Amino acid sequence: MGKHIKIFDTTLRDGEQTPGVNLNIKEKVLIAKQLELLNVDVIEAGFPVSSDNDFKAVKEIAETLENTTVVALARTVKGDIDSAYAALKNAKKPRLHIFIATSEVHMKYKLNMTKEEVLERTISMTRYAKTLFDEIEFSAEDASRSDPDFLCDIFEKVIEAGATVINIPDTVGYSIPTDYRDFIKYIVDNTKGIEKVDVSVHCHNDLGMAVANSLLGVMGGATQVECAINGLGERAGNAALEEIVMAIETRKSFLDVYTNINTEQIYRTSNLVSSLSSVYIQPNKAIVGANAFLHESGIHQDGILKEKSTYEIITPESVGIKNTSHIVLGKSSGRHAFDSYLKDMNIELTKEELNSTFEKFKELTDRKKDITSKDIEAIVNAKKCFNETFKLKSFQINSGNNIICTAAVQILKGDEILTEVASGEGSIDAAFRAIERTLKMDIKLKDYSIRSVTDGKDALGEVTVKIQGNNDIFVGRDISEDVMEASINAYINAINKMVEEEQ
Repeated sequence: MGKHIKIFDTTLRDGEQTPGVNLNIKEKVLIAKQLELLNVDVIEAGFPVSSDNDFKAVKEIAETLENTTVVALARTVKGDIDSAYAALKNAKKPRLHIFIATSEVHMKYKLNMTKEEVLERTISMTRYAKTLFDEIEFSAEDASRSDPDFLCDIFEKVIEAGATVINIPDTVGYSIPTDYRDFIKYIVDNTKGIEKVDVSVHCHNDLGMAVANSLLGVMGGATQVECAINGLGERAGNAALEEIVMAIETRKSFLDVYTNINTEQIYRTSNLVSSLSSVYIQPNKAIVGANAFLHESGIHQDGILKEKSTYEIITPESVGIKNTSHIVLGKSSGRHAFDSYLKDMNIELTKEELNSTFEKFKELTDRKKDITSKDIEAIVNAKKCFNETFKLKSFQINSGNNIICTAAVQILKGDEILTEVASGEGSIDAAFRAIERTLKMDIKLKDYSIRSVTDGKDALGEVTVKIQGNNDIFVGRDISEDVMEASINAYINAINKMVEEEQ
């Protein structure tokens, strides 16, 4: 069967550092629950000392998950470690993840520390952390540009001090796959006591080789891979979990390794993360892109019709893309049929979630004749993970190419109805100005985008709005056949998230 490779998911920590991504606590918990369904071994939930919201998110995830190891990040600083302990103390399976830079450039210019000082700090903080945690992961930041002999020395010392996982990251995506394999192998072969711990790799995608480097790291002796759903992360992102897992699954006989991932939950997890982060998946993205299993060439189509394996090395079903064409949903469809449809699509909802989603589905059938799996995915992912301080009651737009665009909106605040009118340079501008006047707020719009999430003339449009708060970007989304309605609701949703977090 080969060697078990643990999958360490960092979507909620490193992935959330993607520019423009700001998940609230409820959204993070939702993703964490889905990652547990995916059966990842480890979830890095956040960096508790960095903010009050990050602390609360790690704490809630730690108290929610039953089977997955929950990790909190910390620098080699006592205050960071104490904060991580406070956030994780009720976790079923807690792990501390401490890090310090070890490359010459980082030690000189970022830390202003010598090798000896880095080594001393690391040992003392690992020993302290061991008084609080059984599981400790130590990361040598920028390891791939560090002196390998210094790494062997520091790893030997932290293992003696109590570390149970050693992480050798390619922090800036500098490595070439074969060199990274040899680098990992050198450290594995020359570090005393390393056979007692897990060896982890964490690769960034700056040169487009994060997945390749991760797999070659496994071939060099790594037993854990750190990655993120859809490759989210700083700059060019992290190694994509779905690509690593399916590469191992497809070539397990060659690699002689395996993971415990429930691959049929990959597509669902990818869509959920894309939806909540508002980072869209490129159509030709491996494994989960819209075109990943489409065949346009006549030669390819002919081969697929005769034998799927001619051009498909993995099946859509293996990653959770189900053919639901045998079930037709419409206005007369009942709850049982709807529930069966969701199960066919590998979508698992609580009773409360099922009820609210079914209500949205029935509302959609009043406006749209043919309901597809894309429609269902869209309404399932369109969850409001925030308090709706403000709700749209009604709107009216007056626009044309020879008149001044005006918008009138009515917004509910509890039982109170707030009404205003505004003009603007186009329908969207007028509507957003009317909302601002209604709520007596001066909102700074950072980004507005719209896309079709389903097919046909009656396709659902998804609008994403990003606004600037005091310290963070807040993202609002909504879907509707009416793109003006979706735009107004997306703007209000972003404001609701900002109000909730900044109160």
